[in-house]
Amino acid sequence: MSRETKLVKNTFILSIGTFLPKLASFVTLPILTACLSKEQYGTYDLVTILVSFIMPVMTLQVHTAAFRFLIEHHNDRNLAKLYLSNIAAFVIPIGIATMTIMFFFLPIRDVRLRLLVCVYLFVDILVSEVRQITRGMARNLDYSISSITSAFTKMAMALLLVQCLRYELNGAVLALTLGPTFSLLFLIFRVKVYELIDFRLVSWKVLKEMLLYSWPMVPNNMAGWVIRASDRVIVSAFLGLAANAGLAVAHKLPNLLLLAQGTFNMSWQESASIASKDGDAGAYYSKMFTTMANFYAGCLILIVAATPLLFRLLIRGNYSEAYPQMPILFSATFFSCMSGFLGGIYIACKATRSVGVTTILTAVCNIVVNLALIKFIGVYAATVSTLISFIFLLIYRMADIEKHVKIRYNIPRFLAAVMAMLIGYGFFYLNTPVFNVINLCYAIGACCFLNWRMVVVMGARAKKFFQRVFTNSQR
Repeated sequence: MSRETKLVKNTFILSIGTFLPKLASFVTLPILTACLSKEQYGTYDLVTILVSFIMPVMTLQVHTAAFRFLIEHHNDRNLAKLYLSNIAAFVIPIGIATMTIMFFFLPIRDVRLRLLVCVYLFVDILVSEVRQITRGMARNLDYSISSITSAFTKMAMALLLVQCLRYELNGAVLALTLGPTFSLLFLIFRVKVYELIDFRLVSWKVLKEMLLYSWPMVPNNMAGWVIRASDRVIVSAFLGLAANAGLAVAHKLPNLLLLAQGTFNMSWQESASIASKDGDAGAYYSKMFTTMANFYAGCLILIVAATPLLFRLLIRGNYSEAYPQMPILFSATFFSCMSGFLGGIYIACKATRSVGVTTILTAVCNIVVNLALIKFIGVYAATVSTLISFIFLLIYRMADIEKHVKIRYNIPRFLAAVMAMLIGYGFFYLNTPVFNVINLCYAIGACCFLNWRMVVVMGARAKKFFQRVFTNSQR
């Protein structure tokens, strides 16, 4: 099986575990925005951001090492047992200690809500570790099913607890907690995690080896959190929770592109890691950079064209201030996706220190620009700073990655993809029924043009498939 074919296969399998959960989250969005006040939804958003920040700091991202070390020996169950045993011995005590400290120091008056947030953190830590072990064992389908289980549990519980029983913020956080809980239970019995943990295998040497690889990813994740969350925190501090709720809503539709990127990046890390030892790795990475730039740009143009309709369908309440911010965030998401692509090459080269350094510099850029502009352009400072910081990250990584592998960038084709996006934004801001229809037609044409080779290949394979079906039906 060729590298490209295996990459497509893994991407398809992982897309099941990312697309359906995102779909479930978009179904949940109208429930939360309709049943929670702006202040409550702003608090809910900050809870999710807080947990996403604390988890990698406390665990030192040790699960990333498990995936990277296992993927080259994914059939070795004894190796999986060794790594999971050491991870469990490290993560479980730290998780319990962190949960206890959080309970007493979280600035939340409601004791039940504080407890729910702490339990959510602990369960999320456990399920994240087990999922990465599952991926390292090349059991991508089980990984995807666990993600689906988590997402649809959250959706069902939000419907029951928030909309039906009116438990408001407490119900929303409880639904957030039950999702990873059911996901963890699925993996425990499906992967037979209880057979993979043997504390007699705990070794400081093994744990040290994993931590030396993973700890540079901590500042990377902290910086990534800063890029995503500093905007929300600064806006909340300067403009209030209601303004943060509007900003959170503005991020929802641009995050659809992150759905494609998150799916691809998981399979890309695997493919790039395996290809890193090949003699043509640089040529392979160069080809994939151009391919993915066109793919992400095509996806983004389609999402932008569909946004006027999606905004009306998915957003409940008065969030009209979020609409004009979206193109800026769409652009930021595109540059984030391309930066993430290069991040996968860093992982393949085991250059985790470079990942952390580049992201930290980007986080500093984001905060500086945000604070410099917040008093002049209000909430737009958050979106503009996000865009500027991700442009900086991509340019920096394009230059820095040359230390590890030589990549040739097709700059004219990349700029053509960016120009195609800008044209779509023009139609978006006109926002009339006629121009929305024109934008949709343009988006379909631009997406096909940018990804013409992919369209031709998919068309040829579809033709062969239907010819085979027709031939068999004639027999």
